Amino acid sequence: MALSYKARRRWALVILLIALPAYIIAATALMAWVTGEGETRPSILVELGIYVGLGVLWAFPLKAVFKGVGQADPDQRD
Repeated sequence: MALSYKARRRWALVILLIALPAYIIAATALMAWVTGEGETRPSILVELGIYVGLGVLWAFPLKAVFKGVGQADPDQRD
């Protein structure tokens, strides 16, 4: 079942205000765990690659929610 325009807008807002900050905290905690405290860190390019990968990874499953949200409501009559 496809989400309505209003439902997609609401879910997009919830995702951006609640889920995305939680994902950022989880990604930062993951990087802290990977690098370890007091141990040698991976090279800056490896770290950058992980951050870029995690930064893009969240968007793919949520693409359908954000698609067309910034446009006018297609169901609204003029």
